[in-house]
Amino acid sequence: NSKYIYPFGGSAPKPDEDPDKQIVGGKGLGLQVMSKIGVDVPPGFTLTTPLCQIYQKENDLPVDVWNGVRDNVVRIERDMGKTFGSSTDPLLFSCRSGAAMSMPGMMDTVLNIGLNDTSVKGLAKATGNERFAWDSYRRLLDMFGEVVLGIPHED
Repeated sequence: NSKYIYPFGGSAPKPDEDPDKQIVGGKGLGLQVMSKIGVDVPPGFTLTTPLCQIYQKENDLPVDVWNGVRDNVVRIERDMGKTFGSSTDPLLFSCRSGAAMSMPGMMDTVLNIGLNDTSVKGLAKATGNERFAWDSYRRLLDMFGEVVLGIPHED
């Protein structure tokens, strides 16, 4: 799955060469380059643009890609000392779209992935700020609804 998943930051190996911008997008390339030159970027991973084409055709991703995503989540959990979906101090992810060239309005960011009815209480406890935790959860639901499900914002 190394042709579809590019890890960066934390314990991920530093890339030997820069990946193709057409494959990882502008944001993904930037993270790879920063990681390569020693900038301390938070751990994460980039899913390549060909995966979008596979998903659109198959309505799913290959099993080895799902396994690679799982392996990278475990790596990031170790690096961050947190657990995705934890009820005490959850690890959260953001999902950012990217292409080789900026395409405004194509897809926005979805933040706070990993919050749910249980983990939001853990975030409140870990931060000591219940309002922040619930607002973060609200933002996840709002962004996911709009970006993924196409539900428009309401004022």
